[in-house]
Amino acid sequence: MLIVLTTVPNVAEAETLAGKIIEAKLAACVQILPQMKSVYFWEGAVQTDTENLLLIKTLPEKYAELEKFIQSNHIYDVPEIVALAPEKVSAAYLSWLKDYLD
Repeated sequence: MLIVLTTVPNVAEAETLAGKIIEAKLAACVQILPQMKSVYFWEGAVQTDTENLLLIKTLPEKYAELEKFIQSNHIYDVPEIVALAPEKVSAAYLSWLKDYLD
């Protein structure tokens, strides 16, 4: 299993991207976390914006397609796309994930 992180500027964009990812069967679940403040370096200066974080639950074999999909459907020029591999996942949750994505 992988958990892929990406940020978007608002809830509407988060819901749209999450829905498209699920419909394309690139993930079995996308969680949208509440608005947060991001401080980052962009275009030669420190920027501060509010964003929502998406936690995208997928399988390693879906990662390349998911990354390409996010890049093509994301509002940002350079979206955050970070994949984390959990050390442990319950058997029942992993089975559910595989059932949807296989």
